[in-house]
Amino acid sequence: MKTVDILIQNASELITLKGPNAPRTNQQMSNLSIIKNASVAIDKGKIVEVGNNLNYRGETTLDAQGKTVMPGFVDCHTHVVFAGSREFELDMKLKGFSYMDILKKGGGIFYTVEQTRQASKEQLLKQSSQRLDTMLSHGTTTCEAKSGYGLETKTEMKILNVQQQLQQTHAMDIVSTFLGAHAIPKDMNSDEYVSQILSEMLPKTKGLAQFCDVFCEKDVFTTKQSQQILEAGKENGLIPKIHADEIVDTGGASLAASVGAISADHLLRSSDEGLRALANSGVVGVLLPGTPFSLMMDEYSPARKMIDFGVAVALATDLNPNCYGENMQLVIQLACLKMKMTPAEAVCAATFNSSCALGLNDTIGSLEAGKQADVLILNCPNHSFIPYHFGVNLVETVIKKGKII
Repeated sequence: MKTVDILIQNASELITLKGPNAPRTNQQMSNLSIIKNASVAIDKGKIVEVGNNLNYRGETTLDAQGKTVMPGFVDCHTHVVFAGSREFELDMKLKGFSYMDILKKGGGIFYTVEQTRQASKEQLLKQSSQRLDTMLSHGTTTCEAKSGYGLETKTEMKILNVQQQLQQTHAMDIVSTFLGAHAIPKDMNSDEYVSQILSEMLPKTKGLAQFCDVFCEKDVFTTKQSQQILEAGKENGLIPKIHADEIVDTGGASLAASVGAISADHLLRSSDEGLRALANSGVVGVLLPGTPFSLMMDEYSPARKMIDFGVAVALATDLNPNCYGENMQLVIQLACLKMKMTPAEAVCAATFNSSCALGLNDTIGSLEAGKQADVLILNCPNHSFIPYHFGVNLVETVIKKGKII
């Protein structure tokens, strides 16, 4: 009998998500490839085998009787590196102040930009590491992190450097995205700032980011400007992502398809034409239900329509000062209760499809032999408990790269 580092036994439900190694769509999202009363053998950071009656001895043996074992959550859209907080805005929101009203009173994104510009690299590392700790304790084992609270070359690069250092020092895997085009600085017009992004910022991202994102939205960056930035990002080796159609339909979903983006995110207002373009091009649609929840909106992204159209749907937190939540379990709950996704679809969206939105589906997102051992043990008998039993942390054990965290 071979000895392995960790042996998880007797899982009431082992969610493997074994299946096509491509973004899951339609009925594929409901097939979690569950094995009952199953085990997982882990050795040297990798999954050795999953199934019933495994013939291994564990240096550490974990009994998962009555519990659910599944892949770690992949949070594929966050703004985890920023300074300060904006809890003072909540009273204003409750009194009916609009986003623009709050901006004029010194809140909004420019408050965070000023705080982040003033913060030292060490301060950003400390604050961001604490957020990552919280994410990890709630089951997120890989996350994407965007810049975007600098809006100037110096601070944008400072954020990217912090993200690189977090990848080197934190237990979680961090995938870095350049989002210089997050807003237009107060002292510039949009054309001036786009020119600065193209000439100054993008050339400096080499080795610091894998993706280039842009906030394509009314009164922010036009579709034309967004395309210009994303195409320039490609020339600098960055894969396109896009904040698309969050507030109004600007054609962001169609743009994502045309530039070959790996994902289009938000998609509250996308047209049917835009959604079909995503489905036809294989772009992952990343939905962020925490955002309308925190903004007290009645409307959420049309997840059911998207799945019916054949869009590969992923889920993420959108962690940022205006949507301050690190918990992917809550995102699954909102996806089910507010967007009418089934528990199985939401689990697939929060794990395998999210790994596809980062191009990491070869190594994470499912529990299969040879993949990285990012594994969760949940204190619940099946995956339907995740949206059913809300308001608590169901994650009992987090295993990252074959180590119990």
